[in-house]
Amino acid sequence: MKVVVTGTGGFIGKNLMVHLRQNKEDELIGLTRDCSALDWQSALKDADRIYHLAGVNRPESEEDFLKDNAGLTAFIVDELEKGRKPYQLLYSSSAQAELDNPYGKSKKKGEEYIKSNVRNGAAFVYRLPGVFGKWCRPNYNSVVATFCHNLATGLPIRISDPSHQLKLVYIDDVVREFITRMDQPFEAGRFTEAHIDSIYQTNLGELARIIGSFPENRKTLFVPDLGNGLEKALYSTWLSYLPADRFSYDLELKTDTRGSLFELLKTRNAGQIFISTTRPGITRGNHFHHSKTEKFVVIQGEGLIQLRSVLGKEIIEYKVNGALPKVVDIPPGFTHNITNTGEDLMVTLFWANEVFDPQRPDTIFEKV
Repeated sequence: MKVVVTGTGGFIGKNLMVHLRQNKEDELIGLTRDCSALDWQSALKDADRIYHLAGVNRPESEEDFLKDNAGLTAFIVDELEKGRKPYQLLYSSSAQAELDNPYGKSKKKGEEYIKSNVRNGAAFVYRLPGVFGKWCRPNYNSVVATFCHNLATGLPIRISDPSHQLKLVYIDDVVREFITRMDQPFEAGRFTEAHIDSIYQTNLGELARIIGSFPENRKTLFVPDLGNGLEKALYSTWLSYLPADRFSYDLELKTDTRGSLFELLKTRNAGQIFISTTRPGITRGNHFHHSKTEKFVVIQGEGLIQLRSVLGKEIIEYKVNGALPKVVDIPPGFTHNITNTGEDLMVTLFWANEVFDPQRPDTIFEKV
């Protein structure tokens, strides 16, 4: 199958191409403004699927809106219709097609030309709101890209009206919808005004608050609300704007005669994870919790986990080894400890169902 993508130098085009090139059976051709007219004609000849993403939104003159948006769209349709074979054309329009501005008018003209002139193919038109995600150009036409770039690099952001409403859609949702749409059976001559379901509504103030919390997460160790679709997508986007020398950040390492311990991450609703090292022969713990529950996993070395109900005398023992990892649940009301029984350093990962609160530690000393 011959698949053509226009505008591959742009944000959506780059993301779409990375997805499409996973299918090694298709002949995939990308077109940019640097390609010649002959390149475009050759690519469009006998094309089966065309993702038309090319266009301009900040040209030097208003005339360029019509030439590079509506005019280019008409050229593509005309070239495809010359072939007199079935094809699919997906056109990336804009929500601004509903507005009375040069950019919106040019996108709407492109839509109208497609609707009036596509005969041998099936056309799908998407009026996209603000698209955000990795590889979007900051300080250009995406406030999300600008906020993410600035806050990832330590630059300030400006908010003129915090209550200003935004409609946003995440790039991976757009790409997934585009590919799924083109994979469906189609009817030649049919024009479809298509839509993306996963649209987020927010405002500038909330957007700045969410993205602004991400740098602080590295200090507090609280991860974002990854159950929230918008926050999850914004976090992935923010990470993509980090300079290479800021991928890494330090954790506070607490060391004593037993070994070392550090907290890895905390969550608002699912507790926290911390990791310890324990020297040979050393025992950690000998305490119980009234409500807190934990999971222990030895990931290096070998040890012995002991538990006893504070209401009884029976001791329960589990031998653990990093070579054969197993989880040991620590119920409330059971005093417990873990001892390094090997000759090497033991490394243990702990999960607790709540973040440690020094004001309410729920940790009571009692030997197993």
